[in-house]
Amino acid sequence: MTWSHALKETARTGLAIERTRTEPLVAVRAAGGVALVVTVALWLGSTTLAVSAAFGAFSAGIATFQRSWRPRPWLALSASALLAVSTFLGYLAAAHTLSFVLMLAVWTLLTGMSWAVGPVSGLVSTQMVAVMLITVTLPTSVLGALGHALLIGVGGVVQALLIVLFPVRPWGVQRDALADALAAVADYARRLRHDPVAPFDPKPLMEARSAAALTPRQARRRPRQLRGYRLLAERIRPVLASLADPVVGAPEEGPERDRVRELLAATGTVLDAVAHAIRHGKPVRVPSEAMSVMRVPEDGGQLTGAARRAALRLISLVADVVEASDEPVEEVSAEGRMVHRFLPRPGIAGTVTAALRAVRREARWSSPVLRHAVRLCAVAVSGYLLSTALPLGHAYWAPLTSTMVLRPDFAQTYSRGIARFLGTLAGVLVGGGLVALVHPGPYLSTTLAVLCVLSMYLLLRTGFIVTSACVSAYVVFLLSIPGEAWQQTVQARVALTLLGGVLAMAAYAVFPAWETPRLRDRLADWLAANGSFATAVLDVYARPADRRPRQVRDALLDARAARAAWEQSEAQAHREPVRHRGLSRRAARAAQTALSTMGRVVMLLEAHLPERDVPPSAAAEDFAAALRQEMPEAVEAVRERRPPHWAAVHRSLERWRRTAGDPPGVALRGAEQLVDALDDLSEALSKSARQSRTPRGPSQ
Repeated sequence: MTWSHALKETARTGLAIERTRTEPLVAVRAAGGVALVVTVALWLGSTTLAVSAAFGAFSAGIATFQRSWRPRPWLALSASALLAVSTFLGYLAAAHTLSFVLMLAVWTLLTGMSWAVGPVSGLVSTQMVAVMLITVTLPTSVLGALGHALLIGVGGVVQALLIVLFPVRPWGVQRDALADALAAVADYARRLRHDPVAPFDPKPLMEARSAAALTPRQARRRPRQLRGYRLLAERIRPVLASLADPVVGAPEEGPERDRVRELLAATGTVLDAVAHAIRHGKPVRVPSEAMSVMRVPEDGGQLTGAARRAALRLISLVADVVEASDEPVEEVSAEGRMVHRFLPRPGIAGTVTAALRAVRREARWSSPVLRHAVRLCAVAVSGYLLSTALPLGHAYWAPLTSTMVLRPDFAQTYSRGIARFLGTLAGVLVGGGLVALVHPGPYLSTTLAVLCVLSMYLLLRTGFIVTSACVSAYVVFLLSIPGEAWQQTVQARVALTLLGGVLAMAAYAVFPAWETPRLRDRLADWLAANGSFATAVLDVYARPADRRPRQVRDALLDARAARAAWEQSEAQAHREPVRHRGLSRRAARAAQTALSTMGRVVMLLEAHLPERDVPPSAAAEDFAAALRQEMPEAVEAVRERRPPHWAAVHRSLERWRRTAGDPPGVALRGAEQLVDALDDLSEALSKSARQSRTPRGPSQ
C-alpha cells in the first residue's frame, strides 16, 4: 500500500462515526459523579480546586468505561490514585522546566510500556498523563498541590462509591461475553448448514474465558446463569464441525445431510435462546419445535457411523444446555464428590508479577511496545519544549495531543491524529463561542462542562472525532470556571493541537514499528501452536489409556492465541504503507487459509477422541512422531522465507494407509486432511518465495 492510499484509509477511519449500543444509565451515573464533585468543591473551596476535582472524577469515570473483566470500582480508584500521584509530582517539578521535562520523559516512557500489560492499562495510563498535563498548569503552592492531588483522589472515590451504591447491570460485562460466545456458536451452526467447512472466529470464546476468571469470593457470588455454559459451548463447537464435515460426518447430499441440517438449525435456535436469556437475566424460552428436533428418533435416525456418534453427542450437549437453564451444570469427581470449578483470577501480587513480567518481556529493541514508549517520550518532550518556545502559552496542549494520539500501531496513530485535530477544532470553537456569547459564571460553566462530559460518556464508542469534540468543549468550559480568556484558549488549542498531532504522525514515520516484516514470525508461531495441538490430539489416539485432557486443552488455547496474534498483525499490516518483504498479501491469505484448515481438522479429531478402553493405535503414534519431528524445521523454514517440507509426514501417512482397514477410521481421514492442509501451506509459501525473487520493475 502506498503512503497516499494509507493516509486516505486512515483519514476515512478517523472521521467515521459508528452507531453503537450506548449505556445511558452508566453515563448518567459517571456524569453525576463529576457534577457532585465539582459542585461540592465550588461550595467549599476555590475554582481551581473545583477544576482539579473535576478532572479526577472525569478520569475515574472514563476508566470505568474501558472493557475490563475486573470490578469497575477498582478501576476508578486506581485511575484517580495514579492521577493524584502524578499530578502532585508534576506540581513539584513544574517550577523548573528541566525538572518537569525529565519527569514528563519518565512518565511518558512508563506510559508507553504499560501497553505491554494490556490495552486497558495503556489507555488508563495515557489518560493519567494527559490530565496531569492540564492540572499542573493551575496556579498553586506546594501545600495547595497536595490539596489538588487529594481532591483528584476524592473524585475517584466518589465514582467508585457511585458504582457500588448504584450498580448498573451487575456482572453485565461477564453476561455479555458469555452470551456473545453462545451466539457465536449458534451462528456457526447455522452457517454450517450451507457451508460444511465454514470458518469459526474463536475470539468470542477467548473473551468468555477471560471474563470467567474470578476470585474465590466472586465465584461464590456469581449468578447461576453464568455457570456451566462456557464449557458446554466449547464442547459443542467441535461436535458441530464434525457433524457437518462431508469427509468425517454426513455425506454432502441425501437424507443424512437433511437430518444434519435440521440438527444444526435447532442447535442454533436453542443456543440463541440461551444467549438472550443470559444477556438479559431472564428465564430461557426454547421453541418446542427446536427441542423436538433434538430428540433421538425411535427408529434410531438416518445417520450412521461417525456422523451418528457426533449427532448423539450433540443432542446430549444441547440437553445439558437446556437443563443448565434451570439448574447449574455440576461436575462430579470419580469418587462422587461435587467439584465446583472456576478459572482462578490472580490476586494483587499475582497481577503485579504478571504485569512486571509482561513489561520485561517487551524490553527489547525490536518490540513495538518499547518503540512506542520511546516515540511517546520523544514526542511529548519535544512538543512541550517547542510549545514553551512559542508565544502562545498553554505549553501542555501539544504533548497532551501527542499522548492521546500516539498508539503502538500505524493505523490508529494516523486516524486518531486527524480525528483529534478536527474534533478539537469543533469542540474549541463551539465551547469558546458559547463562552464569548454567554459569559457564564462558575456554576453555569460547571453545568455546561457536565453536559459535555455526559455527551462524551454517551458517545464514547461512536468515534474518536466525537470524543475529541466533547472533551475539548469540556476543557474549555472547565477552565472558564476560574476565568480564562476564551480567545486565547481557542487560538492556543487549535495551533498546539495541530502541532502535537503533526509531531505524533511524523514520529511514527521516522521511527516506525511496522507489523509487515513480522508477519512470517507470526505465521511461524501459529504453525508451531497448531502442530502442538495436532500432536497432543494424536497422542490420545495413539495411547487412549494415557489420555490427558488438560494437555489437549492447553494446546488448543495456545493455538487460539497464536491465531489471534496473527490476525491482529495481518490486519495492521494490511493498512501499512510498506512492501510485503517476502510475504505478499495473496500468499498471506493462502497461508492463513491453510493453517485455519489445519486447526479445523485437528478440532474434528478432537471431537472423536477415543475412550480410555479403546486399544492403542501404533499408526497414529507413528504419524504423531513424524509430525513432531518435522515441525521445528518447518517452523524455522517459515521464518527464513523457505517453504516447509513434510516428507516424513507423507511417508508415515502412507504406512498408516497400508495398515488401515476398510472403511478408514476418523483418525486416518483426519490425518489425510491434515497433510493436505500442510501441503497447501507449503505451496502458498513456495509461490511467495518465487515472487520475492522475481525482479521488480522501476514502477514497482
